[in-house]
Amino acid sequence: MDNFLFSFFNLDVMVRYFPAIVDGFILTTYLGLAVVLTGLGLGLTLALIRSLRWRVVNVLIVIAVDVFRALPPLVIIILFYFALPSAGVTMTGFTATWLSLSLVLAAFSEEIFWAGILAVQKGQWEAARSTGLGLGQTLAYVVLPQAVRLTIPPLVNRAIAITKGTALGSVVAVQEILTQATTAQSFSGNPTPLTLGALAYLILFLPVVIFGRWLETRFAWRR
Repeated sequence: MDNFLFSFFNLDVMVRYFPAIVDGFILTTYLGLAVVLTGLGLGLTLALIRSLRWRVVNVLIVIAVDVFRALPPLVIIILFYFALPSAGVTMTGFTATWLSLSLVLAAFSEEIFWAGILAVQKGQWEAARSTGLGLGQTLAYVVLPQAVRLTIPPLVNRAIAITKGTALGSVVAVQEILTQATTAQSFSGNPTPLTLGALAYLILFLPVVIFGRWLETRFAWRR
């Protein structure tokens, strides 16, 4: 037990590297929020464009969405950070991680939003159009409120899963929680900073999971 406490709950190491973990926590929170806002916003925009039924545009959206759903986020981050400079496009590790995770989340959320739009009965569209509403008004006032309510559970789950991928930023030296924890472990020669990192992830994501469960219950269709 003493060896276990010394290795994973060493108070001296915790005190020494706690500020670094806090810095990583703040950056991870900022990065996660940026990914969620950008990813969901872009996904909804693509789903709305797709609902306009422009054949060529829809084909391009489907291809892009399938590509980003198929590629692992880590591969996309590495391509953005290491490959794009060869084409004259350079970006920081933070930008590469944010953009990669945002595009992955946008790809999945577009499909979820699109499924929600398709799930709205055709009669809802026809009834709205028969009252004189245009296509945009029908989407905004009739279809989207129903579609978004249907999509909240899968969207929340997917957003949580992808935002946890902020840890992948450690590969491109983003100073998030995992990077700070592994760096501290190297300097201290003790795995206690990893324990701090795990606690930081728990503090960050557990409330999000609980909030997501509340959203699922709050907006679920009553049977």
